[in-house]
Amino acid sequence: MTQRTHPRERWFGAGPFDRWRKQLRPGRAYSLESIPTSAQAFVLSGLFRSSPPFLLILAASPKRAAALAAGLEAWGCPIPVFPESAPVPQGALPDLDVAASQLQIATLLLRRELPGLIATPGALRYRVPIPQALEKSILRLSPNNPPDRAELLDALAAAQFERCPRVDVRGQMSVRGSILDLFPWTAGRPLRTEWDGDTLVSLREFDPVSQRSLRTLSSTTISLLPPAEIAEGQASSLEEYLPDASCRFRIDAAAGEPAGDLLEPEPEFRDHDFLGMPTEDRLMREGRWTLFTAELRRWLAEEWDIGIFVNNEGEEKRLRELLAAEKIDTAAIAWLSGALTRGFSWPAARIAILSDSEIFGRYQVILHRPKEANHLTEVRPVETAPAEWQPGDFVVHLQHGIARYRGVEALPDEGGEALLLEFADAAKLYVPIDQSYLVSRYIGGTRRVPKLDTLGGTRWKKARAAAQGAIRDYAAKLLRIQAERQVLPGNASPPDSDWQREFEKSFVYRETPDQLRAIAQTKADMEAPRPMDRLICGDVGFGKTEVAIRAIFKAAVAGGQAALLAPTTVLAYQHYQTLRQRFADYPIQVVFLGRLASAAEERRALAAIASGECDVAVGTHRLLSPDVRFARLKLVVIDEEQRFGVHQKERWKERFRSVDMLALSATPIPRTLYLALAGARDLSLIETPPSNRLPIETIVCPYDERTIRSAIEKELARGGQVYFLHNRIASIERVCRRLRELVPTARIEIGHGRMDKEHLESVMQRFVSGEIDVFLATSIIENGLDIPNANTIIIDRADRFGLADLYQLRGRVGRSHQKAYAYLLLPRDRFLAADAKRRIRAMQEYSQLGAGFRIALRDLEIRGAGNLLGTAQSGHIAAIGFELYCRLLREAVAAVQGKKVRSPLACKVSIDFWENGVDRPGIPASYIPSIEERIAAHRQAAEAASLAERQELEKSWRDRFGPLPASVRLLLEEVELRILGGERSLERIEVQGDKLLLQRNGSYLMIGGRFPRLTGQDAESKLASAKKWILTLA
Repeated sequence: MTQRTHPRERWFGAGPFDRWRKQLRPGRAYSLESIPTSAQAFVLSGLFRSSPPFLLILAASPKRAAALAAGLEAWGCPIPVFPESAPVPQGALPDLDVAASQLQIATLLLRRELPGLIATPGALRYRVPIPQALEKSILRLSPNNPPDRAELLDALAAAQFERCPRVDVRGQMSVRGSILDLFPWTAGRPLRTEWDGDTLVSLREFDPVSQRSLRTLSSTTISLLPPAEIAEGQASSLEEYLPDASCRFRIDAAAGEPAGDLLEPEPEFRDHDFLGMPTEDRLMREGRWTLFTAELRRWLAEEWDIGIFVNNEGEEKRLRELLAAEKIDTAAIAWLSGALTRGFSWPAARIAILSDSEIFGRYQVILHRPKEANHLTEVRPVETAPAEWQPGDFVVHLQHGIARYRGVEALPDEGGEALLLEFADAAKLYVPIDQSYLVSRYIGGTRRVPKLDTLGGTRWKKARAAAQGAIRDYAAKLLRIQAERQVLPGNASPPDSDWQREFEKSFVYRETPDQLRAIAQTKADMEAPRPMDRLICGDVGFGKTEVAIRAIFKAAVAGGQAALLAPTTVLAYQHYQTLRQRFADYPIQVVFLGRLASAAEERRALAAIASGECDVAVGTHRLLSPDVRFARLKLVVIDEEQRFGVHQKERWKERFRSVDMLALSATPIPRTLYLALAGARDLSLIETPPSNRLPIETIVCPYDERTIRSAIEKELARGGQVYFLHNRIASIERVCRRLRELVPTARIEIGHGRMDKEHLESVMQRFVSGEIDVFLATSIIENGLDIPNANTIIIDRADRFGLADLYQLRGRVGRSHQKAYAYLLLPRDRFLAADAKRRIRAMQEYSQLGAGFRIALRDLEIRGAGNLLGTAQSGHIAAIGFELYCRLLREAVAAVQGKKVRSPLACKVSIDFWENGVDRPGIPASYIPSIEERIAAHRQAAEAASLAERQELEKSWRDRFGPLPASVRLLLEEVELRILGGERSLERIEVQGDKLLLQRNGSYLMIGGRFPRLTGQDAESKLASAKKWILTLA
């Protein structure tokens, strides 16, 4: 964006601001109620200049506090909000994310590092530790002034840090040789400390998912006080942390929100000019462009100071173009970068402030997050590691079949450790941990218990052979379909236009890497001469719709028409409203076809589609009716593709053979399947949650009507809506009557699958439009609703749902800037089955969005795999397990494409001096203490398929576990030999004394007429010599 001096220096330095600052008196309370909401952040930002007294700003609700914080940040004055917590029933744990954020702000206040604070009156009464206790808990970490390592470990233990093999969540620590990892209660990311004896030599932040370091710190300050536990007599309130010389400001609640318990305004200060400053809200509604430009010309003629806030460079460029077309001098306007929702005018000072969103009637929700929240990491799911296996789980041995995992045992004769597997007839097999790559967890995609195989039996060989044959046929079919589509005539889109680039730059959120990849792949398909047929898979709310919106825009700008199909009328209408809003400042016409359109609207829409006047049509399967005739259809987008039948999908593909097709599936699939299908199916996977998603606070508690009433009233008080899930149709009417008695002011309606379809859609649409406060429903809400205003979900009898179901149901909330709450209600005085307890515990433990992705989505991903692959392939998944299925599918796709299929383990390495126990490679317990982590490390080493992966593995181990001991270096050297041999089609590498034997196509190779000889005395020099010989091979 163009570099410029921020004009706020001029605005805040002129007029009465100096006088107002001088009139501020510490310890006094003031009101800004006579100033429009849109100007309050401007006035407060001006008061914060020139080091004023500490300002405490009181807002009536968390929503108003967040809006004011966003406005202050736009004006260059970031002030944190003290977050509120949900009411926590007795016996339930508070949300650690919120508690940690509260403790972090209290720490900053204690150290006098904040110029001000925004809070609600209720937040001021929250229990926090007394300042003396908090001050005592603060510890500074720095390599320049390191603490004593033993004392630090004792302090962490005293602060209730849990010692674990790896650190994933707050309050955990892990000791691995020279590495000490810890996740402080108030930190956004965990810390990795590296020690040389008792000396701290390195301090780094790391990603709790990948476990890799992200950046090095020179120092940091942490609090060792557990936020969830405040001892009796050690509790205080936020008031004790506020400076004595502080000013308090009261702001009005937004329209429709309760005033709350606010301070009375000081009448003396109300009399001053600025408290009655005659500012006016600037609201440019849709269709008022002409009035806006006329007023802009008047202001410029009268020499007003005009500022326009834009979100980014794309918004600025587009708005400059539109104003230049109206012959308005855009150079006379100050263009400001910031997410301001509403502007204002100040006639006395001749100042007008506007935002691009109000000019076009686009009121995007502005998200305000604490700065520390930006440290939250993108999450990538990983395959199941032995750390997630429990004794008794079913596993698959590549050569012997399905068994039960019985744990890890020592090998008394040979030394070392092994996985113990139990097959049919109680037969046991010990698998050394360096061969653990042969074992994977059995995931069959069905609830049936698999049958154990017999060691040395034939069933496994037959099942595997049958699966391999079917997989080979399936891969061939996929590639045949793809080849047929390649020769169909298409209608290639041109490269991105200026409008496309402007439109994409105007997106108010930061795209995730997965989104950017999916967008690039989709646009490349559209620009190709063949018709596109791409499927985008990802969890609800992970940004698939944004990919579709950009594709639709690209098709429309290229002169084509686009159709967007959704499975329900309610969802289709939501898409219609979204597209109209996003395309508001471009000449793109969007129409809707569905039951919510009147007969006259439908006639007009059909005519516009047929004449080509309409650019985008949105609807349900109504779009497929014979009377819908597109003039120049270029793109068809199918949302929630998994909810349509197979026959419907085939009909579409037949009807739209030469049209670009983009399908969106809300059921995610595993990365292993995605990789297996690469090259055989145009598929994009979106795994990373968007950065604007806040964690969902998950509260697990017994069924209690006081908790239910409190949760509903709190959500309605902040202008929100509630889902109440009761999954028994027989008793849902009784529950509705009781809820109406508990909260008589709430508008409550019922929805379930046996209702008349039109009546159900009517209820759901009324909930979407805000006419219903509480939607009492069965699990029909699991899919198809996107309501940012609904941010509380109460799930009755949560113990009856699977983990994947709970994960998806909880995903209905938390889709806006508001903090979301999920209440999981359990039966009182009733014993819960062990697996139900585990599911509930996992949901509470992984309230951070995506942190439990690899666990909570495992069931869901397998459903997605079955949906994508079809019934026949699902049977083979059940027979041999999902992970082996994906491995065989990947090999089959490569084979059908004529590529050389090379397993990472195709080249065997045998070295005699290792077998004799000299310098034996391996991973000692002294280096990686956790047996689960050692097994995972051995699997990573065995599966490394390139030198780049081997180098990355070494970097990862150095980072996570410290300097590599000799045995680990030798293991990596062995991995490198195997990779080099595989790249040169060697089947075997043998070292016998100083002789090197290299086998290819069943024969040993001679170089220069003799077998190669190794030089060097120790293991490392011999291996270096072997690598040199192998590198001479073609």
